[in-house]
Amino acid sequence: MAKKSFSELTEREILALAIQLEEEDSRVYGDFAEGLRENFPATAKSFDEMQAEESRHRQRLIEMYRQRFGEHIPLIRRNDVKGFIDRRPVWLVRPLGIDAVRKQTEVMEAETVRFYERALERTSDASTRKLLGDLADVERQHTHFAETLKERQTVSGERAEEEKTSRRMFMLQVIQPGLAGLMDGSVSTLAPIFAAAFATQKSWDAFLVGLAASVGAGISMAFAEALSDDGSLTGRGRPIVRGTVTGLMTAAGGLGHTLPFLISSFHAAFVVAVLVVTVELAVISYVRHRYMDTPLFSSALQVIVGGSLVFAVGIWIGGRG
Repeated sequence: MAKKSFSELTEREILALAIQLEEEDSRVYGDFAEGLRENFPATAKSFDEMQAEESRHRQRLIEMYRQRFGEHIPLIRRNDVKGFIDRRPVWLVRPLGIDAVRKQTEVMEAETVRFYERALERTSDASTRKLLGDLADVERQHTHFAETLKERQTVSGERAEEEKTSRRMFMLQVIQPGLAGLMDGSVSTLAPIFAAAFATQKSWDAFLVGLAASVGAGISMAFAEALSDDGSLTGRGRPIVRGTVTGLMTAAGGLGHTLPFLISSFHAAFVVAVLVVTVELAVISYVRHRYMDTPLFSSALQVIVGGSLVFAVGIWIGGRG
């Protein structure tokens, strides 16, 4: 089923979506509170309060909806509308870390504020506009809470605020799409390249297959990323920028272990390509650990096992050629 763009939503659908968003945020904050309660009881209490506040927001939205549109509230969720970020379920991880909670809360609240700002532009009813504006103000306070979650110190100055925003946008616009592209390009092209290498025992044939697979995957991923999110609600920037980053990193991931096959000696090219693959998987593991809050050992295990399986499939198929 195709997703609807935000500009296509009616006021009735916007209110119904707002109700679902507040319900989801409330449950996530409840999970945060439960996960932090043992090691960070004071912070857990704050999330209990935020959960209760989100529940009150939901109730106010329901009351407004009933006044304007009646009892039936259509089911419209964030994944039914273009522009929302896919949320990683970090709230299910145990033990739950402050850093992971802070980053997730920042993204959630920034997205919610942006949603209410866009909803105001699409709403004409005065009472509804007031309610949405009030809720946006509260969510901005939650954003500030998230930013100071780890160290409860007030940082003054516009420059510090701009740096925080810049870092968050860099994560959303460059790191996340770039990492997705690098992983896809590095792993998905292993099988065709090494299958061609073993089947033909010719470096040039393997290079041509790798070049085609890498460039093709880059174009495919670029379009997929650009069309998945117009950035209007998430603040992730222009789709063409994210698509370009994803496409280039996808192509780079495949070309890394394709270029060694320019070496005329097949055996030498194969050894160099395997070494390059090892470096690529190590880099991916570190970036996931550094920017995505994934434990280093777990990240390395996931990437290496996945890459090794694809590599083995390529060798097996190529050996039967």
